[in-house]
Amino acid sequence: MSDPGNYAGSTDRSIGQLVASATAEMSALMHDEIALAKAEVRQDVKRGAIGSIAFVAAGVFALFSIPVLSFAAAYGIHNLGLGLAWSFLIVGVAFIALGWLLAFLGIRKFKKVKPPEKSIASAKQTAAVLQKAKPHPRPSIEAAAIIERSAVSGSSLAKKGVEGGSGQDKAGSVARSST
Repeated sequence: MSDPGNYAGSTDRSIGQLVASATAEMSALMHDEIALAKAEVRQDVKRGAIGSIAFVAAGVFALFSIPVLSFAAAYGIHNLGLGLAWSFLIVGVAFIALGWLLAFLGIRKFKKVKPPEKSIASAKQTAAVLQKAKPHPRPSIEAAAIIERSAVSGSSLAKKGVEGGSGQDKAGSVARSST
C-alpha cells in the first residue's frame, strides 16, 4: 500500500508541511499551465506561418498568371478576326485603363483622409495644462555636498584624491554614507 504520511489528507502532517505541499503543487500547476500556453502559441504560430506562406505562394502564382492571361486575351481577340497587333494593343489599352481607374479611386480615397483631429485637440489640451503647471521647488544643493557625493560615488574627483569640503578622508565619508 502507500505511505499514509504522503497522503494529502493525512492528519499526521503539520500545517507547515501542508502549506509547503500546497505551494509546491501550485508551482507545478503554474509551470504546467505555462508549458501548455507555450505549446498552444507555438502551434498557432506554426499554423500562421504556413498560412502566410500559402498566401504568398498564391500571390506569386496570380502575378505569374497575368502575362499568360494577357496573351490568351490577345490571341482570343485575334481569333475573332482582328489582326494580332491590334489584339495586343486592345489588351494593353485595357490594362492602362484599368490602371487609371485604380489610380483615380486611390486618389479619391486619399483625399478623404483627414488628420486625427481628436488626438491633436487632446494633445493641445494636455500641452496647455502642462504649461500652466508649476514645477515642484527643489532645494538648492551646495557645492560641498556635490563634491562629497562625487567622492563617495567614485567619480573622477575621487580618483584624483580630491576630498569633500569636510576635510575627512574617504573611509570616513564612505562610513557616513553607509549609515
